[in-house]
Amino acid sequence: MHQLRAPGGCPWDRRQTFDSIRTHTLEEAYEVLEAIGDRNWPGLREELGDLLLQVVFYAEMAEEAGYFAIDDVLRELADKLIRRHPHVFAEPGSAATPDEALGRWNAAKAAERTPAGAASQAPPPSLMAGIPKHLPALAEAGKLGGRAARAGFDWPAAALIWSKIEEELTELRAALTRPDGGGRTAEIEDELGDVLFSVVNLARHLDLDPEAALKRANRKFLRRFQHMEDAARAQGRELNQLAAAEWDERWRESKMDHP
Repeated sequence: MHQLRAPGGCPWDRRQTFDSIRTHTLEEAYEVLEAIGDRNWPGLREELGDLLLQVVFYAEMAEEAGYFAIDDVLRELADKLIRRHPHVFAEPGSAATPDEALGRWNAAKAAERTPAGAASQAPPPSLMAGIPKHLPALAEAGKLGGRAARAGFDWPAAALIWSKIEEELTELRAALTRPDGGGRTAEIEDELGDVLFSVVNLARHLDLDPEAALKRANRKFLRRFQHMEDAARAQGRELNQLAAAEWDERWRESKMDHP
């Protein structure tokens, strides 16, 4: 990477900035997730390399600007792993379960946010501090719900979230049936957002990743839709030529073939 960015190196690599490769970083991260979801281990090996390239790229640009070098990144990561795993490095065996280990991690992380001696001078930072602003909305909702749960602001059981989802659906239906007005679209969007936020909290209580669940549903819908396309074309037709009853029949068939 140093040679690619040096005079006489690659014109494209030399032109890049922190801002210009941000979208590539996001794409590479999603390709890693896709390889894991597909259980494509050779693909995962390649995608991890592509994601690592992004880290090396940022570090090279940072070193050029005099901010830090790749060694600083790795050293800080190693120090953080040691700090946040006192049950391994400082007090081996002091966390016997995954929940206890996570508690130690969160406690160490919280201590990092409050400099020594600052507790008596200023209030502690918000529990919501540090959640990245650019997270996908589903991931951000899960983070917000999880942080609130740490403070005790949570449903005691997943079953109780059903009533909240039903409540939010009722409010969404009410917003949809009100007369059209200047703020109606914003109100509907707010109510739909509340429904989605409640569903994400249900996923959190079920120890499920809402992003993965939605991706799974997307893939299932894609398989079923393409099955309908293939079935129609086998008869010399396109889907837009089907009557409503035929759509229903095709969809039921695709669900049986792709449960």
